[in-house]
Amino acid sequence: MAQSSTVNGRGTGEAEIRSLVADSVKALRAKDIDRLVASYAPDVMLFDVVNPLRSRGADAVRKRLEDWLTFRDPIEYEVRDLSISTAGDVAFSHSLNHVNATTNDGKKLDMWWRASVGYRKLDGKWLITLEHVSVPFDVTSGKASLDLKPE
Repeated sequence: MAQSSTVNGRGTGEAEIRSLVADSVKALRAKDIDRLVASYAPDVMLFDVVNPLRSRGADAVRKRLEDWLTFRDPIEYEVRDLSISTAGDVAFSHSLNHVNATTNDGKKLDMWWRASVGYRKLDGKWLITLEHVSVPFDVTSGKASLDLKPE
């Protein structure tokens, strides 16, 4: 059953999730880990592009962000082609995400990846309950295809 109320022609759930994503982009650029973690459910399941194979919980999100957000300012970060589907208190999105930044030790990172995210509306607030990010790989070499860009 699709979301019935609308804001600007879109379901309120979709508008609220777009707002959550936009705020997360701002928080990531600002390295505001507390604000980022607040958008995840306490028992979130994570499938990331780095080890481990999976992790669970807001504490795992916090640790991953602390490990990952070791960039010099500014961090360029964007979410492209965001598509959101809602049904009641459940929603899913997919997008292409991009970061362009320099680590504190001077290494350049310019990378696109795919993101699929599951949300639930809990106590009146949309929270991320599943996050799956991935990069394609070259089957011949077995290496990640980190140089791909969207068409």
